[in-house]
This record gives sequence, C-alpha cells and structure tokens, in this order.
Amino acid sequence: MVFKKIMITKDLILRIFSAANILRWNDHIRPLNFYELDKQAHKMIIAYIIAKFEEEDGKLINWIKLIEGGIFEFFQRIMLTDLKPEIFHEIMSKKEKELNKWVIKNLSDDLSALKENFDERCTKYLLESNYAAYEKKILKAAHCLSTKWEFDIIYPWNSMIYDIEKTKQKIEYSVNAFDDLVGVRKLIISKKYYGFLDLCGQLRFQQRWSHAFRIPKTNVLGHMLTVAIFAYILSLEIETSDKGRFNNFYSSLFHDLPEILTKDIIKPVKTSISGLEDIIKHYEKRHINNKILPLIPLNWHLEMRYFVEDEFSDKIIDDGNIKKVANAMNFNYNKYNAINGSLIKVCDKLCAYIEVSIALEYGIRSLILAKSKDTLYNEYSNTKKDNLDFKQLFDYFH
Repeated sequence: MVFKKIMITKDLILRIFSAANILRWNDHIRPLNFYELDKQAHKMIIAYIIAKFEEEDGKLINWIKLIEGGIFEFFQRIMLTDLKPEIFHEIMSKKEKELNKWVIKNLSDDLSALKENFDERCTKYLLESNYAAYEKKILKAAHCLSTKWEFDIIYPWNSMIYDIEKTKQKIEYSVNAFDDLVGVRKLIISKKYYGFLDLCGQLRFQQRWSHAFRIPKTNVLGHMLTVAIFAYILSLEIETSDKGRFNNFYSSLFHDLPEILTKDIIKPVKTSISGLEDIIKHYEKRHINNKILPLIPLNWHLEMRYFVEDEFSDKIIDDGNIKKVANAMNFNYNKYNAINGSLIKVCDKLCAYIEVSIALEYGIRSLILAKSKDTLYNEYSNTKKDNLDFKQLFDYFH
C-alpha cells in the first residue's frame, strides 16, 4: 500500500499551538489566566449548541461552513493577536478587507498545502461577506457568549476598575444583538442549557500534564480543539464524507468531556491495574447519563453519546443504533454517519506529543516530559492509518 504524505506544515502546527500562549484579559485582575486556545474551543462548542437549536427551528445549517469558518476565524485571531479587542474591532470596521488580505497572504504557504482547496475557502470566507453569512452570524454569537462567560468570572475582581461597567454593558449589548437567534434566546433563558455551556467551559480549569511543569500550560478544553482541528484537516486528506467530517470534528471537540466528571487520569494509572480502565469507562457512561445529558434536549442524546462514548472506536449509526466497525472508511457515505475514532486517537496522541515537545524545546527539562515524549513517539510515530503515514508529523518535533 502506498501511503500519502500528510500536507501539514510544521509552521501551521506551531501557529495552532501558539494560541495556548495568547493571554486574554491581561489588562484586568484575573483569578486564573485565560488563553485564546481555550476561548476558541469554548466558542466552537457554543456554536454547536446554537446551531443545533437553529436547526430544530427549521433553519438550514451548513455544518461544514460553520466548522471551517470557526477554524478560519481561529487562524485570523492568531495572526492578529497583538491587537486589543477595541482596536481590533475599530480597525476591522474600517479596514476589514485589507486586514484579512494580510492574514491570507501570511497564511498562504501553510493553507495552500492542505487538500480540498481549503485555502480558497478560507479566502472566500474572509473576503466575501455573503459567503457563509448565516454561519458567520452563529459564530459571532458564540464568540460573544464565550466572552461573556469569561467576563462574568473576572467581573467581581474588577468592580473597582475604571470603566468596568462600560465594558459590562458592551458585552451584554453584544449578546443581546443576537436575540433573533433561537439558540441564543434559549441559552439566555434556560439555566439548564446554559449549564451545559458552563460545564464545558469548566474544562479550561483542568490543566493537562498537571503532574509536570510545562510552558505553555495547556488545558483540557484547548487540547480538545487542537485534536478537532487535526482530525478535520486529516479528514480532508482522506476525503471523508461531509457527515464524516462533521462527526470527526465534533467527536474530537467533545472527546474529553467526561473529564469534567473524572479529571485527567494519567495512562500509567489506568493501565497499571487490571480492569481499572473498564471501571472508569463504566463510571463515565453512568455519569454522562446522569449529569451531562440532562442538560441538553432529549433528541440530542444519541449524538452526544455517539461523540463521547468509546471515543477512539470507529463507529457508524445503523438503524438508529451505534455500531462499532473495523474501519469507518469502509462506510464513507453520509448515510452511515461514520466516526473515524481510530484517526481521532492518533490526533489525540500527536497533540499530546507536540505539547510535551514544545515544553522541552522551551527549555523545561523534566524527566517526566522526556519519558512521555519518548513513549508517545515509540508507540505512535509509526502509525499508518487510512493511507496516511504519521511519522513525518511526529518527526517535526523529534
């Protein structure tokens, strides 16, 4: 079998992970640091919630444009990281096209290497106002809600700061501007649905590799987005169906959701005691049913279970039932609703490998990190999956 070269540049990978260093609200008092990577992950989860409610209301959602729009906006924000929000919005109101052309130009080498004309759609998204207009609106609303969620945490710490009430008013007004969206109204009105948004947001409080000092200190929420971006780009590489791309992205974005209930149990602990991993999985399934699913509409339950249970298994939905399969690519049609869980697993391990590699490159010498890097490389760098050879991605950081 001939394996394809994966057309993801090291520069693009470093851009993605650079968002873990971008501080938010760094001119305010904060009980903890807020990072752009986590913000973007939360935004995409909120966009999913809003879009699902809009779909239930009879609106037509182009999920591929929504996902890709979120990725394009993420890249845009990384490129413009040095601009304060007020300055960013002021410049965008007057020089949006020129600024986006600059972003596209500087991303050109990285995005043009990707499959399926990904770079051309990025250009259309950023330069054509009518392209994906409805999806842009949903993403903007999600952006405002995720900003409000952050602000609600820091507000009590900043009540004495000059103009803080003006900031509060602006944020509330920005959210209310989208009250014509059913999804936004339901999140504002319903404590239950907002509870799901809040629960997902709490994953930014859970630091990965908490037993080892690292820079940057990535959190579970941000990690889920990095896995989702890799899973989506590689779904383009292997030419999955549109439904497969949607499933691979959102299954990745939710794959660590059960860690809200269990925290991050490291692999040596899981594998050191026979049967312990099965006990953890059983606990997760029980509490997903008891604590997470009650926060979302009943008709979303099957899809959410599909995303988070047995997250690294290849699966399809057959006659309304979830069924594990040997290879999701054997069912690469929208009607099978496939998830390529084994691809998501490699992306998860690759992101973990990059996290420890970047920390080591920053000069953080740690026996735990060095051993983890070697273990991840030895176990996963030779993975060949769906005509893709992953070694080159691991070798970028070897």
